[in-house]
Amino acid sequence: MRISIWPGASQPYGDVLETARHAAETGWDGVWFADHFMPNSAELERPVLECGSVLAAIGAAVPRVRVGSLVYGNTYRHPAVVANMAATVDQITGGRFTLGVGAGWQINEHEQYGIELPPIGVRIDRFVEALQVIRGLLREPRTTVHGKYYTVTDAVSEPKPVQTPLPVMIGAKGEKRMLRVVAEYADMWNTWGTPDVIAHKSAVLDRHCAEIGRNPREILRTAQALTVVDGPLPDLPMPVIGGSKAELAEAVDAYREAGVDEWIVPDVFLGKGADRFHAMDVVLSLVRP
Repeated sequence: MRISIWPGASQPYGDVLETARHAAETGWDGVWFADHFMPNSAELERPVLECGSVLAAIGAAVPRVRVGSLVYGNTYRHPAVVANMAATVDQITGGRFTLGVGAGWQINEHEQYGIELPPIGVRIDRFVEALQVIRGLLREPRTTVHGKYYTVTDAVSEPKPVQTPLPVMIGAKGEKRMLRVVAEYADMWNTWGTPDVIAHKSAVLDRHCAEIGRNPREILRTAQALTVVDGPLPDLPMPVIGGSKAELAEAVDAYREAGVDEWIVPDVFLGKGADRFHAMDVVLSLVRP
């Protein structure tokens, strides 16, 4: 099982860079970064770094580890722009970028910036067309998609990524439609969840793959939960794992049993500076004793 760190976007870039460098130096596999412009809370004045800029900077400054978006919201950018951004970051990193994408969801960003946030059904329809545009531009010499929401005609996108193909990861939890989209279009899948939740949703994804005739092992499974290395678990409406080292080790084993290919660790409860690096080392030791 691979292991990656997810630095929070509300900290100074210098802290993000230090975390990424420590990950690269100690044997972690990747660094992910979220695509948001403001907190999804009342703390709207808390700063948030922009995802694409940070990934390009980290990819240029930090060797070896993979970098990826967790995940680009489709509503914020035209998919042709996303494809060009992805290819460029892959060029910058020498082929170490994973393009994570999702349908978009955070209400306050759309309201404040005047960006349309359609009903979920329309959002998914738009997302499917966007995936057709993105995959075409990243993988084909020319791309034509004449859809209801996006139109590209005999379109080129050069340079292509270093990777052939550049992996596309879809963030999704909806079992009826979104996991079907994952089965049809994704190289990787991501969702929040404790191991039992991941095992259940992974089985649903396998059924969608069977229905369309795709080998489910072609889709790598990635997952994350808020992670506590040594301390009480917070009472939050989000998945949380750990508490003690033994409890965290048990969760790591459970993720493996659930078929998770990559465990992503948010750094929010790992402390700062030397404390964070120590917590990262403990977490890494549980994955690679």
